[in-house]
Amino acid sequence: MTTPPASSNRPRVLFLCTGNSCRSQMAEGWAKALKPDVIDAFSAGTNPHGLNPLAIRAMKEVGIDISTHSSKRPDQLPVPMDIVVTVCDSAHESCPVMPGARVVHVGFDDPPRLAKGCASDEEAMVHYRRVRDEIRAFVAGMPASLPGWSAMSFGQAAAPSAQSSR
Repeated sequence: MTTPPASSNRPRVLFLCTGNSCRSQMAEGWAKALKPDVIDAFSAGTNPHGLNPLAIRAMKEVGIDISTHSSKRPDQLPVPMDIVVTVCDSAHESCPVMPGARVVHVGFDDPPRLAKGCASDEEAMVHYRRVRDEIRAFVAGMPASLPGWSAMSFGQAAAPSAQSSR
């Protein structure tokens, strides 16, 4: 799969987790579906290990196909990032240095961990759907949902916002 070049007027946002198998993939899928004219979305993992089939299923239920995505490391991305959103504590703690990128942590529960004791995929899907919907709400609220970023700077050069004067 070839990634199109990032637009010069949209910030490049990397959603980073450990495995790049579930939460970061969902976030990339939502961002591409909900904010295609606002951000250039990417995902990666600090220790990628393949897409989670239940994450693919959860996103397919809402009409977003992430089955063609691949798990990758940040150094495999074609362009430098402006913003790195870590979506799990482990990725936040081990986030690689990305010169020029601002790192923002927005942690989400780990559906595979929550689903470990489930007796069936249907039972597990409750966790995947909840986290999917939480990630959707976060992405839909971008840029306001990104701590330290203003809507004006987000649509332009993606610079941190100054302290609010409100």
